[in-house]
Amino acid sequence: MTGVTLPSKAPTRPTAATLLAWYDRHHRELPWRISPAAAKRGVRPDPYHIWMSEVMLQQTTVAAVKAYFAKFISRWPTVKDLAEAPNEDVMAAWAGLGYYARARNLKKCAEAVASEHGGVFPDTEEGLRALPGVGDYTSAAVAAIAFNRPSAVMDGNVERVISRLFAIDAPLPGSKPQMKAKVAELTPTDRPGDFAQAMMDLGATICTPKRPACALCPFNDACVALATDEPERFPVKAAKKAKPLRLGAAFIAVDRDGQLLLRKRIDSGLLGGMTEVPTTDWTSRQDGETGIEAAPFPADWQAAGAISHVFTHFELLLSIYRVGPIDRPSVNHGFWVPVTELDGEALPTVMKKAIAAAIPTAFPTLKG
Repeated sequence: MTGVTLPSKAPTRPTAATLLAWYDRHHRELPWRISPAAAKRGVRPDPYHIWMSEVMLQQTTVAAVKAYFAKFISRWPTVKDLAEAPNEDVMAAWAGLGYYARARNLKKCAEAVASEHGGVFPDTEEGLRALPGVGDYTSAAVAAIAFNRPSAVMDGNVERVISRLFAIDAPLPGSKPQMKAKVAELTPTDRPGDFAQAMMDLGATICTPKRPACALCPFNDACVALATDEPERFPVKAAKKAKPLRLGAAFIAVDRDGQLLLRKRIDSGLLGGMTEVPTTDWTSRQDGETGIEAAPFPADWQAAGAISHVFTHFELLLSIYRVGPIDRPSVNHGFWVPVTELDGEALPTVMKKAIAAAIPTAFPTLKG
């Protein structure tokens, strides 16, 4: 925060009306959102679109989600279409968006809505929470935004706004119940969906983690942190534990036809159901082997560097080995895919990094 004059009087009481007036003028245009003007004309949100976007947006940016949302909605226009889609197709379409358990839960939830609810989403927070993979946040968000239920919606943006608004000193995650209670107090019975989206927009565009634009904030007269402290100090977070470093190896084998050896991971656990190159048995809790002796078959393997990838709870360092072009060996598990067609596979980013280390032309636009 820079260039902001602190209020000289005690903060006023924040109101939903103040925020909604700001939202009517400054809301973001998003492909899954119904604008305030459209809502006044009677246009209603599509619960399928709202649910899809909220699942995708968990721990992912709006900018990253837009293209994925458009792809999913174009390919599977209704929840029944998604429910009937092959798992492999859904995972492949999700590849690169990360946190792959979300994709598995997306498919399970679509199947439940189609088979148990006739393709119609439950319209209450409780009913939504009973669906596979739908937790407290998603159920509240869909109930409020899609069905205008007065549910208290709290994501990372809302946590930041509410912690500053009331100068909540208790650190996260322990302060979440206190924050949610404040959100519930503010949430109006009229336009609760717009209020939830307004809080998210405020946190994303004005009440940002660094250098918040306090002078432009509709709540600046009511913000206790602005009046008494430094807003950037909030939300207070518990000290982070250092992420453990795990080791492993990945093996890039290319046959004489330019096809790459791949295999599918088991459906459960980390990267469950995704496609991978042969790799050793690393997990978030243990290292895998890192040498050539762990290769999937005997060959003239050559070292091709190493890549690192950060997961939520650990960092992974993979030693990369390459062989090829070779006569296709006999392997117990796996399948071969042309290097030129890898974009159609359900390869998570860590596997794309591993392949690119050995075959730089495979993913020329890959960053990081």
